[in-house]
Amino acid sequence: MAKAKTKAKTTNENTGQAEHPSNEEIVAIVNGSHGDPFGVLGVHQTAKGHVARCFIPGAEKVTVLSLDGNPIGEMTCLDPAGFFVGKVALDGIYPVRYRASREDAEWTVTDPYSFWPVLGPMDDYYIREGSHLRLFDKMGAHPITHQGVNGFHFAVWAPNARRVSVVGDFNDWDGRRHVMRLRRDTGIWEIFAPDVSTGHAYKFEIIGKNGELLPLKADPFARRAELRPKNASVTAAELDFAWDDEAHRAHWASVDQRRQPIAIYEVHASSWQRHHDGSMLSWDELAERLIPYCVDMGFTHIEFLPITEHPYDPSWGYQTTGLYAPTARFGEPEGFARFVNGCHKVGLGVILDWVPAHFPTDAHGLRWFDGTALYEHEDPRQGFHPDWNTAIYNFGRTEVVSYLINNALYWAEKFHLDGLRVDAVASMLYLDYSRKEGEWVPNEYGGRENLESVRFLQEMNRQFYGKNTGVMTIAEESTSWPKVSQPVHEGGLGFGFKWNMGFMHDSLSYFARDPVHRKYHHNEITFGMVYAYSENFVLPISHDEVVHGKGSMIAKMPGDDWQKFANLRAYYAFMWGYPGKKLLFMGQEFAQWGEWSEKGALDWNLLQYRMHEGMRRLVRDLNFAYRAKLALHAHDCEPDGFEWLIGDDDANSVFAWLRKAPGEKPVAVICNFTPVYHEHYTIPLPAEGRWREILNTDADIYGGSGKGNGGRVNAYRQEDGTIRAGLSLPPLATVMLEQE
Repeated sequence: MAKAKTKAKTTNENTGQAEHPSNEEIVAIVNGSHGDPFGVLGVHQTAKGHVARCFIPGAEKVTVLSLDGNPIGEMTCLDPAGFFVGKVALDGIYPVRYRASREDAEWTVTDPYSFWPVLGPMDDYYIREGSHLRLFDKMGAHPITHQGVNGFHFAVWAPNARRVSVVGDFNDWDGRRHVMRLRRDTGIWEIFAPDVSTGHAYKFEIIGKNGELLPLKADPFARRAELRPKNASVTAAELDFAWDDEAHRAHWASVDQRRQPIAIYEVHASSWQRHHDGSMLSWDELAERLIPYCVDMGFTHIEFLPITEHPYDPSWGYQTTGLYAPTARFGEPEGFARFVNGCHKVGLGVILDWVPAHFPTDAHGLRWFDGTALYEHEDPRQGFHPDWNTAIYNFGRTEVVSYLINNALYWAEKFHLDGLRVDAVASMLYLDYSRKEGEWVPNEYGGRENLESVRFLQEMNRQFYGKNTGVMTIAEESTSWPKVSQPVHEGGLGFGFKWNMGFMHDSLSYFARDPVHRKYHHNEITFGMVYAYSENFVLPISHDEVVHGKGSMIAKMPGDDWQKFANLRAYYAFMWGYPGKKLLFMGQEFAQWGEWSEKGALDWNLLQYRMHEGMRRLVRDLNFAYRAKLALHAHDCEPDGFEWLIGDDDANSVFAWLRKAPGEKPVAVICNFTPVYHEHYTIPLPAEGRWREILNTDADIYGGSGKGNGGRVNAYRQEDGTIRAGLSLPPLATVMLEQE
């Protein structure tokens, strides 16, 4: 028979073993309660030679075969449940197969207990140290060829379990057939399951430390999952994709993102558009529709609400149970890779909403994973989130931090993602977040800051930026925590950008007011410049602003329909002229009337109406102006890119400022936030001569009244030495001028 060229002594090889195990061991194997089945099953050396032992439920007769199919021994049944033992013609420990039969049925089984371990001592060392940055290649389920046999290697962390088995449709969900090997140094259980192919559903069957059988658990590292309402993990091939995005990645690796135009289109993938029957689009269908739309609209990035696997549609993906698996709602993982590649080929970046702040308590998920609080804190004051009824990761545990950091690296490496927008960072930073006195545990210094979470975020950003080029991380952080977007080595959290929640809150509060009252709330617009450069900001009009009774953007605006549209057009141009990167949630670019719902597609039929199409056209032109004019984006994050021209005209609710960049023509942004039409409003400008009107939200093409300046205004030096221009300010409008 064919033998391996070298033979290593393994844990199976024990020259002192008896040929037959004890009755207690046989009963334990048959019942699935044996703590070390590798010490019993498989090929073993005894004083009288080598024997093979197997457990094959339903078999009446078993013959041992070499891997090439030659019979090498007959087996004796020691238990009618299917326990067999027999001498084999081998001179060492090698993988074997069994030919089993029952009446007129015959089948072949490759013995998983005759294979060596797959993980090695260096894996154990780096895992224990917390520095293993390739866990996604080691943990979970991976197709490999091991000792000449194809199959899947399974590995899962469950240090407090008494027994862990991988179960699936390949073993009739029988937890006795693939009981795993415990690596005691790390608490990781592993097994090589020969002959298992791709496309099989599987979970882990875990017996807790007290002997309790836990609900079947999905694989925390699964790279593919079943379509809901099913929730098993699925064996998947390694992602083998021919990427064609070198130019895109090289561009972003070569620039300072803070000085680039970034206009993000936030998308919920399952409700952007749908088929006529209400079913969801696949990734390939989304690519055919969404990518051209975003390119035509001038957006630079698409940001997806979480597309990792989640059981409940109304959670929008934020209650994820499969951080490593693109959801099955849109097809296989390769489809998502094709989508990202398609975006990159036309210059679109892809950002993923990422949720390390909490995880759901579904029985098949991470909660109480091995019968103990493994991924979460046991104390509900630390491990339970009252806002979302979810569990909170234990950021003080090395293995949990490694799990999450590896996940961030996984998306960037395997799917070429351009960035992560990290959800609910504020809830991670404060131990008393949404908690009353006595409901939280102070840190080691008696404070409310979650120092373990801080260290996790810093390490995640350090590794994410250190292992990738041209990527970004964006924090959704709603407090005044210092240095969120400053480097870790300067004491910051290390994010590239932070959502400017203050800008969003104040500006929407201002615009919701009747224009007659706005003069009393002038500071809601001006105050933002006090802190505009304390972080690298993204200005967000996100999904959170158009759900839960908040109304759509157009519905927030006061006045009759004409005024609502005029207000919103003025607001968008104000936002695009304001310092900071831009983010707009889908449907708001064409002023959808209804609140967003995940249950169906956007109201695309509205684009047949002039006012809605005008709004879409305005957002498109704002994006292209923002991208084309360096003055509007190059110093989004630096104070020398902004200068007030008029900031104190509260009586008229008029604001004017200059956007600048070294060596570039400045752009003046003038906003009139009342319905009063000013035919000759004087503003100061930095240079004499003609200024071209590059954008006017009251233009007829956008659905406005058509009032403006005929395309240009002239600035003259006054007797007092100042330079001023008189211009027409349309009602409820924003105008942009560029020096010719």
